Amino acid sequence: MSTKKKSLRSQDPNLAREKKTYENPLPSREFILEVLRTEGVPISEARLCAMFDVAPEEMDAFSRRLQAMERDGQAMRNRRGDICLVEKLDVIKGRVQGHPDGFGFLIPDGGGPDLFLNPKEMHKVFHGDRVIGREIGIDRRGRHEGAIVEVLEHTRKTIVGRLFAERGLLFVVAEEKRISQDILIAPEDINGAKPGQVVVAEIVMQPSKHAEPMGRVIEILGNYADPGMEIEIALRKHDLPHVFSPAVEKLAEKFPKGVRKTDLKDREDIRHLPLVTIDGETAKDFDDAVYCEQQGKGFRLVVAIADVSHYVKDKDALDKEALERGNSVYFPRRVIPMLPEELSNGLCSLKPEVDRLCMVCDMDISGKGNIKKYRFYPAVMHSHARLTYTKVAAMLYEHDQAAIDEHIALLPHLQNLDKVFRALLDSRQLRGAIDFDSVETQMFFNEQGKIEKILPVTRNDAHRLIEECMLAANVCSANFLLEKKQKVLFRIHEGPTPEKLDNLRAFLRQVGLELGGNEHPTPKDYMKLREGIDKRPDAALLQSILLRSMQQAVYSPDNVGHFGLAYEAYTHFTSPIRRYPDLLVHRALKAVLKEGEYSPGSWEEIGVHCSQTERRADDATRDVEAWLKCFYMQDKVGEIYRGIISAVTSFGVFVILDGIFTEGLIHISELGSDYFHFDAARHELAGERTGQRFRLGDRVVIRVVRVDMETSKIDFVLAPTQPVAIESDTPMMPAFVPPVVEKAKKKTREKGKRKS
Repeated sequence: MSTKKKSLRSQDPNLAREKKTYENPLPSREFILEVLRTEGVPISEARLCAMFDVAPEEMDAFSRRLQAMERDGQAMRNRRGDICLVEKLDVIKGRVQGHPDGFGFLIPDGGGPDLFLNPKEMHKVFHGDRVIGREIGIDRRGRHEGAIVEVLEHTRKTIVGRLFAERGLLFVVAEEKRISQDILIAPEDINGAKPGQVVVAEIVMQPSKHAEPMGRVIEILGNYADPGMEIEIALRKHDLPHVFSPAVEKLAEKFPKGVRKTDLKDREDIRHLPLVTIDGETAKDFDDAVYCEQQGKGFRLVVAIADVSHYVKDKDALDKEALERGNSVYFPRRVIPMLPEELSNGLCSLKPEVDRLCMVCDMDISGKGNIKKYRFYPAVMHSHARLTYTKVAAMLYEHDQAAIDEHIALLPHLQNLDKVFRALLDSRQLRGAIDFDSVETQMFFNEQGKIEKILPVTRNDAHRLIEECMLAANVCSANFLLEKKQKVLFRIHEGPTPEKLDNLRAFLRQVGLELGGNEHPTPKDYMKLREGIDKRPDAALLQSILLRSMQQAVYSPDNVGHFGLAYEAYTHFTSPIRRYPDLLVHRALKAVLKEGEYSPGSWEEIGVHCSQTERRADDATRDVEAWLKCFYMQDKVGEIYRGIISAVTSFGVFVILDGIFTEGLIHISELGSDYFHFDAARHELAGERTGQRFRLGDRVVIRVVRVDMETSKIDFVLAPTQPVAIESDTPMMPAFVPPVVEKAKKKTREKGKRKS
């Protein structure tokens, strides 16, 4: 008796899943890959169809599945057209990172060394594209060199740039300088744009080995120097979502103007507590309110945070938009909010003299600043005042009678806040949290929207008071969720990598310093060293080196602690209006309080995404500030300033100018008649013949020689160090001349004497 052979297709372990999705289920991707692995050789599409009994009417659908697997880098075709397993080939999947000079790198998905892509290879792709590449050797500089085998995904659909016309050709030069190709535009596709204008071009033909990319103008932004143009460019250059969808607008319109009685269910009423908000003068979205009362030798500290999660529901249109944006973006004079204005500046903003829904962290803190116990609960609050850092500092530290009289009833509570702040600060110092000096600046604009002046922001103790209160609430939320075993996004900050630590120790040895902690230094070790360098002339240099030795903070469900703050666990709980991770923390807290569990999906993927949107916002704001500063410096060409070297590279040194906090480059060719060699470990450029050195933190006198608005770059040259007239309101600070320079000059003078 013969038995009918079981078809290969029926052996698909994912057949039941495919049947739920498709009326006529095809072999699953996983099963196709498994069959390719089992066969062990490339297989033609025709043979695969035969193996899986693919019917003629299924051929097109099966081909589309194979194409999708190719796009995702699971399979690819060889020169004969056979289907191959990517994992069996000596190829690497990754993302292309371009460089303004035309070359680029393939950044592998799975880690490992980057592959250098020469300009010829980069001609096939744009910065950001996903590709499969192959290592083809080591170049003259010892870099792993690669070639692009296949483009998996062209990520650029539009490009913002300036339209140019030369010799009858129209083309767009991208504002993103890591895109080195010009985008050709047919005359019929300029859509009314004029050469010199800033436009958005839709890519109609992607770059390839033999062809230039082509596009058509779909939006005219205006002229390059128009007010606000720098922000319009940054939004599109960095793909920042800045227009809310109709679905989001529709949801936002439905929200009430204030708190309703039905919203108060299962909430504690803390409207009697004299909570206040303390923010900057220009703030409009008030996330947090605080209150403190003395309890014996300790304190009760109440931190109330806007309850955004009451209005933004999991997976609704608002939530999806907030996730995509990740955070609000704060440009000079303009904010791109994470949430519509109805929420960010309205219903969720803790405005004075109105009821608002909030999530509360209610803490008992000892006189020594230790958090003894805490609890979280949803509540309704009523802010008793909208205060500013300036006003609170005037009341508490400057004893300004007019400011005190204006809020006399709140003064005792503010004094309690100051006391708990001092206690928390003592605890911070005992903990060993790292506290570096930093200078923040504020731009002041004229009526035309251009910078009039740039001034440092004075950070007073009122800023630090709020900061310590927020830190306390954030660490409580992390500990609470850890204790309840609820997954969440932690704000993690890892210590220095072994490589960075080796470089740091090598540098410190050269200047007679040592970082404790052996192979695993703690924040206390950093702070001990930090406190010991305050009075040194090279303190700024040393602080910069210490900062650069540490890694960036990111969001992750894997709690490894926060190195800089010296916390074993830390989350972001206090700003859900402007940060998506904080919104997730609120949802997790509510779920745990109801003895449930919350999951938004893949915590890992959301953590990576939110870290990326944070970097995206930083890059965009840096671009805007750089352009504005260039515009400000246009009429300063020829003027002389003093400044400090902020970065040292193989091609020159960057200098930040005193008083106006604008950065420019002194190219290596302008440093003097010598061969200068870059020493990364010492953060210096050293002259071969003269011994003259330019180090991070050195003070120099410069002259502005060029301002390039198109690249947002400013060029300096060294100027004489003798007294000069400076057309600036900022007095010249004495330049720091490194001893090694004076020593080199002395040697040169002595040689001259001997010769004469």
